[in-house]
Amino acid sequence: MKTLLRGIQLNGKPTNILINGNRFESVNAPDNAYANTAIECHRYAILPAFYNAHNHAAMTILRGYADDMPLQTWLEDHIWPKERAMGRAEVYEGSVMAINEMISSGTVFFNDMYFSMSRTATAVREAGIRAAIGVTYMDSYSDKMKASKEERICNWMEDQDSMIQITAAPHAVYTVSGENLQKLYRLARDHGRRFHIHVSETRKEVEDCMKAFGMTPVRYLDKLGVLGPDVIAAHCVHVDREEWDILAERGVTVVHCPCSNMKLGSGRFPYEMAIESGVRVTLGTDGCSSNNNLDMREEMKFAALLAKLNGDTSLLSAPEVLKWATVNGAEAFGIDAGVIADGKLADAIIVDLASPRMRPCYNLISNWVYAADSSCIRMVLCNGKIILDKRS
Repeated sequence: MKTLLRGIQLNGKPTNILINGNRFESVNAPDNAYANTAIECHRYAILPAFYNAHNHAAMTILRGYADDMPLQTWLEDHIWPKERAMGRAEVYEGSVMAINEMISSGTVFFNDMYFSMSRTATAVREAGIRAAIGVTYMDSYSDKMKASKEERICNWMEDQDSMIQITAAPHAVYTVSGENLQKLYRLARDHGRRFHIHVSETRKEVEDCMKAFGMTPVRYLDKLGVLGPDVIAAHCVHVDREEWDILAERGVTVVHCPCSNMKLGSGRFPYEMAIESGVRVTLGTDGCSSNNNLDMREEMKFAALLAKLNGDTSLLSAPEVLKWATVNGAEAFGIDAGVIADGKLADAIIVDLASPRMRPCYNLISNWVYAADSSCIRMVLCNGKIILDKRS
């Protein structure tokens, strides 16, 4: 099945883009290229889709439930008690809401950490998007549940689905023992899984880790031998220069969640050290209960502005933060996408250049990062299929 996007803007110039199956066959196709479907796109521009590298999708059902409080109070006194009363039906409902919201704002992949993962997987398959779904783990789980989680890391039926991958997802150093972190990392490594964990999100987490182990979370994880190129470390707000060097040397991917970090008062991400270290940085929304939306374009703008807060207006430019939200996220999860180029998987956002927020358009990327919102989106493509169409 071939689709031709005729006259669409790419890198500031009109072109014809031919999609063959689930990949871009040509981003400079002739006008008369054979296609089963041709779409006139002269008022549109094409951009890479978003890859949300840290999320708790089903928490969308708790949007607005507990706001304006510190992380530990929010988590221990409100969220965890509420989650204990949630069942599989609520997880499915929350996941469906989350996925619909993500698609509407241009996200075609999310890296999830929640429970009842099979219900989230069902919602992902129904929507036709991509996901990495975490096998969550905490020491507070029963022995039976922990054994079941470990078995799922080793053998889970979703392995046959090319759009879904499984991760080992221990919550954090303060909820999972060193012994269990090592065991989970071995299982993940032995079965080709990524390892997804919260790291140094708050000052309290760092202080508690220092009291318990005599070192900061990154140093502790490194001592345990559980840092490597298969690790996705969420937040990393309170990470010093030496720790950034450790993360870079180990090839760890870091997920920056600016809106959640600001809302929970976690602190400013150390952009200067992160960028200087050469670590691959991605963007994530975190969950709707701490954000309170799943709009990756909004995360780009907040990240770029927060970076400049200390006075360096050149820090984290629009093209660089777009890279964090797109190709960096795709690469971190082994997805051959994130750029609009021949041979790449056909994931994309198509925006309307006539939208009030896109006019005038001196610089498409600047407009997309700083001026636009999801109302500018006309189509979203995932794996070569149009999963959102607002052209009417």
